[in-house]
Amino acid sequence: MPADPDIQSRRRAAIVDILRQQAIATQHAVVEKLLAAGFDVTQSSVSRDFNVLGVQKTSQGYRLPSAGDSAAMQTLGDATGFIRAVRNAGPNLVVIRTATGAAQRVALAVDRADWPEIVGTVSGDDTLFVATSSHAATRNIMRRLERLGQTKEQP
Repeated sequence: MPADPDIQSRRRAAIVDILRQQAIATQHAVVEKLLAAGFDVTQSSVSRDFNVLGVQKTSQGYRLPSAGDSAAMQTLGDATGFIRAVRNAGPNLVVIRTATGAAQRVALAVDRADWPEIVGTVSGDDTLFVATSSHAATRNIMRRLERLGQTKEQP
């Protein structure tokens, strides 16, 4: 069952507050802080929230995206409503099927997300090809897109 959107939104806001207050080295530390704040949370839900929020792991710990990164993630989140299917097409290629006429909009959102795994995009009318730097990068991109799509599903 999908999470209550209000609870999910409050939990993500709490994560942002936690990461703004101090350097956090592990997802487990975030889970502990959220549990202490009264959230019913697991490491996997924090991991999904990190993906949606665009949180990045650095040598100094987890960090929030810059303002430009956040805007790009919001744009990408908005564009996921046009995505109809995401498929692996080989070790370095993801094919995204979109609503008719939406491929260029989704491609622009993907480009602006500035994910380091993406080498480039090519779009047509309802199909988008995303070239990646490796097979692992392809899997990461597919997971991110799937998680973004899941956040749009409401009961």
